[in-house]
Amino acid sequence: MFHEYRDLISELKTTDRYFQTLLDKHNTLDQKIKGMESKLEPGTPDEIEVLKKKKLAIKDELYALLQKISLTRVKT
Repeated sequence: MFHEYRDLISELKTTDRYFQTLLDKHNTLDQKIKGMESKLEPGTPDEIEVLKKKKLAIKDELYALLQKISLTRVKT
């Protein structure tokens, strides 16, 4: 995910609590979705779809944060 921001992600995972929280939520949802899709966890197709939408919203927020921080650093 976001290979072009790999270094920034590594940095923010240790320095930005909000970013880390979002990343943890994204990863937790990803694992839950994979478990439901592989039938290791209970879940209906509708429940999986809701989780996928939540995961996508978090991914969008992570991307926006990465872009903002990256642009701020370029300007300084």
